[in-house]
Amino acid sequence: MTIRTLKPAKIAKQFIFSAMIIMSYFISPLTTLVKAHDIPMSVTVHMYVKPEGNSLKLLLRVPLESMSELVYPTFGPGYLDFENADQILLDAAHVYLTEELQVYENGVLIEDKMITAYRATSPQDRSIQSYETAIANINSPKMTNDEKLYYGQAMLDVLYEFPIQSENSKFSIHPSLNKLASITNTVLRFIPAGTGERVFNYVGDPGLVELDPSLLHALYEFMVLGFFHILEGTDHILFLLCLIIPLRSFRGLIPVVTSFTIAHSITLISTAFGLAPQALWFPPLIEMLIALSIVYMAFENIVGVKLDKRWIVAFAFGLVHGFGFSFLLSDSMQFAGSHLFTSLLSFNLGVELGQIFILLLVLPLLNLLFKYVVAEKAGTILLSALVAHSGWHWMTERNDRLNEYFFIMPEFNATFYAELMRWGMLLIIIGIASWLMYELSKRLNKNAG
Repeated sequence: MTIRTLKPAKIAKQFIFSAMIIMSYFISPLTTLVKAHDIPMSVTVHMYVKPEGNSLKLLLRVPLESMSELVYPTFGPGYLDFENADQILLDAAHVYLTEELQVYENGVLIEDKMITAYRATSPQDRSIQSYETAIANINSPKMTNDEKLYYGQAMLDVLYEFPIQSENSKFSIHPSLNKLASITNTVLRFIPAGTGERVFNYVGDPGLVELDPSLLHALYEFMVLGFFHILEGTDHILFLLCLIIPLRSFRGLIPVVTSFTIAHSITLISTAFGLAPQALWFPPLIEMLIALSIVYMAFENIVGVKLDKRWIVAFAFGLVHGFGFSFLLSDSMQFAGSHLFTSLLSFNLGVELGQIFILLLVLPLLNLLFKYVVAEKAGTILLSALVAHSGWHWMTERNDRLNEYFFIMPEFNATFYAELMRWGMLLIIIGIASWLMYELSKRLNKNAG
């Protein structure tokens, strides 16, 4: 049976929602009515999206406990009464899901949608592991009261259909699902026509998700992501500030910034290809080392060093910062579609544009500060001391977090030697890049002399 969804205004929807709660108290007197508990802290939602012909099917599984403001018919100690639950399950789908699911075809919102099937099922049911078994399960006969399933443990499967022009169109979805829990973990599987399954994992409201992004869209989105990541990363900004405080000229910054850029690009790209350690302690170690890089560079500015060798330190710490960039990127690469490598390069380009923006903003301010406000040496020491203070607090806090992890010696097996070979390849790349930077620095110093 096909049930078309309603499109009420907000006031009408609230009225219907209130009426459902009131009416649920008048279900058969033989049925025990139990009010669900408060909204859960965290739930996991499974979702399939598959275009077929002129219809896009969206199937999702949601814990019934997340629809906490409805009253479900029960019997005995709290078993879900399947014989009287059809209408309330349908109402739950409309109230909590229907208006939260917005699907777009070629950038245009699909207004029409309908529920074609729904079914309560056991949490032990594993049919959701594939689209075919999930479809078969939702179309199978409903469970009976003989199976005695507590209503708080039940899962609700709902199948929506959206009319589309072509299964080969570009689809996007905005699945907010904000009403379900404080934290909603969603596993979304998109099955485009003629290609394999694409999996998205995200927490909360991801905004508009391009299920099959174009090359230009991926390039733009990841460039913006990289640009704002460098602007929002206070530790990265302070490190750049430490680099440029004693230099303050584009000519002097060329080898330093180039060295830092090449180094973080190496580790960023290498991590995307699986060369970084997978141990739990590695990310907190990198975060601690990033803070250490700020402290080191600040103290270097205070005591004074030969600036013609600063590119070496910038290269070493650039490798560390590249791993830091990769931690953000690893969670976002799932949204790149089939453009993984170009999205990676675009993110890196965005980081470089962010760095250039910071340089253009900070260099004139530093020059004005040292010209009209404070002497260069005193200003360098003062600014570097302030940066070192912040970096020191970050370093100690992150070191405490790092100490919560246990370091276990690896087993010397085939997996260990395979990872060792990958690290060997990374070291070779780093060695070649270091030699190229050495040659570049030598030529720049020669020309400057």
